[in-house]
Amino acid sequence: MAADEPRRNLPPLQLHIPEPKFRPGDEADFSDIEVPPAGETPRPDTAAPHDAMRGHAYGLVRVLDDDHKAVGPWDPKLDADTLRKMLRAMALTRAYDQRMFRAQRQGKTSFYMKCTGEEAVAIAATFALDRDDMTFPSYRQQGILIARDWSLVDMMNQVYSNKKDRLKGRQLPIMYSTKQGAFFSISGNLATQFPQAVGWAMASAAKGDTRIAATWTGEGSSAEGDFHSACTFAAVYKAPVIMNVVNNQWAISSFSGFAGAEQTTFAARAVGYGIAGLRVDGNDALAVYAATQWAAERARTNNGPTLIEHFTYRAEGHSTSDDPSQYRSADEAAEWPLGDPIARLKNHLIGLGEWTEEKQEAMDQEVAEQVKTAAKQAEKNGILGHGLHHPLETMFEEVFEEMPWHLREQEEEMLAENRAANNVAKTR
Repeated sequence: MAADEPRRNLPPLQLHIPEPKFRPGDEADFSDIEVPPAGETPRPDTAAPHDAMRGHAYGLVRVLDDDHKAVGPWDPKLDADTLRKMLRAMALTRAYDQRMFRAQRQGKTSFYMKCTGEEAVAIAATFALDRDDMTFPSYRQQGILIARDWSLVDMMNQVYSNKKDRLKGRQLPIMYSTKQGAFFSISGNLATQFPQAVGWAMASAAKGDTRIAATWTGEGSSAEGDFHSACTFAAVYKAPVIMNVVNNQWAISSFSGFAGAEQTTFAARAVGYGIAGLRVDGNDALAVYAATQWAAERARTNNGPTLIEHFTYRAEGHSTSDDPSQYRSADEAAEWPLGDPIARLKNHLIGLGEWTEEKQEAMDQEVAEQVKTAAKQAEKNGILGHGLHHPLETMFEEVFEEMPWHLREQEEEMLAENRAANNVAKTR
């Protein structure tokens, strides 16, 4: 057949364009999502070979059943005090989010991102890690800092970019960073934290340290090249790292199908790399804790990395710049079959006889007051639009160990122009 002769017996090629199941005006229906019974997924030994647990990348690790009881081999059997601390951290994170969201709407900051409905992903995982394990979050894991009792005022100072902001206004609001909190700088360039976490974990192992790394990214960012580079290095060198993919169904306004969700699970990507993979109910705090605890032990005993997909749902907009009503069904959040992580943990504690609705209401009021008090303190240090909070020259500082000559010239020129402008203003 000549190269230019048409293949008349073949149909024309077509591309598949992913399309979400429902759009604004549609009735949300998640009945096609397979939710296996809690306790059904077996718990392998942490030293099990990755290819012996292939099914875990396609199932769903669940601990809390429909009656809010902890069942099955993944039950971490946490004591009531730990469960209450976890519940409080989740409630505090939600209260913090609500306050900062309102602050943005009031013009006190330019931007904010909530993690409503996803609190367990960061908080339960943090409870399962050691305090000095290094975390490499994306922008929706503020719960890590709150679970580690980090100062709310310090976090708010960063959101407001005020005079007490340790990052001196150089980062977008919500992109926290603290070495003391073992919380690596958040990057707006998505998925960069994955190779950074793997590199840090490799360095920890090379030094003979005992600390591991954990990193988080959204399912949309798992389509980035950085994600796949990280998986390659983690697999080849058996890096002591936990790689979390937060599948909350939406990457801004693009649904998860554009990242590959229609073809298979995100945990299944571990199979191709030769990495242990777990798919977890991300709204079940006990399941998230148990999976992270398992992966942490595997990493600490030199059995390699674990990729965990947290199957969850982004209950609200991507950020304060987003209007989800423009691209998704209005009742999606209410219809999500895995429920709310805070309500599920609360009901579990009530079922144990260790909590009550009255105690929950009192705690919600308490954390709301705690956040309110912190906000008032942070706002005394300045908010958006209330003057320049940091001297102009700070934009040149703490970037290079020794400032290059061309930046030194720019700094001197800027300061000279600023002095001249101030002198003119004084003579008027």
